[in-house]
Amino acid sequence: MNNTTLIVLCAGESSRFNILPKKQWLRCKDEPLWLLVAKRIASYSNFEKVIIVAHKNELNYMKNFDSSFEFVAGGETRQESMKNGLQFVTSKYTMVTDVARACVPDVVIERLLANKEKADCIVPILSVSDTVIYGNDTIDRDKVKLIQTPQLSNTKKLQQALSQNEQFTDDSSAIKAISGSIYYVEGSKQSAKLTFGSELKEISCLKAPSSDCFNGTGIDIHPFEENKKMYLGGIHIDSPFGFKAHSDGDVLIHSVIDSLLGAAGAGDIGEFFPDTDLKYKGADSKLLLEEIVAFITNVGYEIVNLDVSIIAQVPKINPHKIAIKQSMSNLLKIPMHRFNIKATTAEELGFVGRKEAIVVQSAATLKYYNWKEQES
Repeated sequence: MNNTTLIVLCAGESSRFNILPKKQWLRCKDEPLWLLVAKRIASYSNFEKVIIVAHKNELNYMKNFDSSFEFVAGGETRQESMKNGLQFVTSKYTMVTDVARACVPDVVIERLLANKEKADCIVPILSVSDTVIYGNDTIDRDKVKLIQTPQLSNTKKLQQALSQNEQFTDDSSAIKAISGSIYYVEGSKQSAKLTFGSELKEISCLKAPSSDCFNGTGIDIHPFEENKKMYLGGIHIDSPFGFKAHSDGDVLIHSVIDSLLGAAGAGDIGEFFPDTDLKYKGADSKLLLEEIVAFITNVGYEIVNLDVSIIAQVPKINPHKIAIKQSMSNLLKIPMHRFNIKATTAEELGFVGRKEAIVVQSAATLKYYNWKEQES
């Protein structure tokens, strides 16, 4: 062990990233970027532990990928996320890296670790070769350096530095503010930072995503309830009864949500919207689906198509098919022809045949978002 903990920060919203998925979820072959970065840097040295600081809405999903890491919920800012991660550090030193730097070479990690006792924070830097202007003045470029991550700090000093009210853009700035010592080592152009998306073509270690497709199924059943509005596929259907449920009971949308989560390997609707939570009492299922579609997109998938089977004695489904398809197409952000509905009765058998409930079964297909197509 090198008495050092590695923290990988990937809790951000990617607000400046001009590609649909969050940058930490871009797939490289079959791996999300955060996993590639964590495994890559962890392979360079014998870290005491590796802590992944993740967005709270993605934390449980991330745990599916590698059980050897420790996962911690991030905060609203980079600094809050670092403070959250540091609560679980017991080693003398902490190395913090941003998931945006995907291709940090082993030599940079070796330099950081080799010099960890020389200052409170060890920082990789790059010299500037172009002419530099500050305001309207040309300044000496030899005095200008570009700061990179990862940075390696004395854990107690870093915790002390981050306890200030001021916000800092990197570890060294925070440590400087409390008069801590800084030691600079040579960085690498390979440690290019992924910020806007346009940098992807310059980051050589990233491979194209796999072309695999992923299938998931969902099934939901709701009994009827008198004197309640019926919503199916996001539209109101004229009926003397609706669906008995904690939310508005849109059985078609609930089935679709489960099929999407199944295809992504992300659990089920109850894990996202538990029926024990009062905030979902009477909830509009369209809003729930919009949240799941955003999640599916954020973690790196595209929806290919949905196929839905509705088993109902009542109401009659055929008169509403086009309206439901239009509604679901808008909610899923896919063309109408990629959302199919099949409807049948139960031939008067069972609880469906007795007009007590309806059943909806859905099948969803997802694929990885192909960020390589954005390079051209």
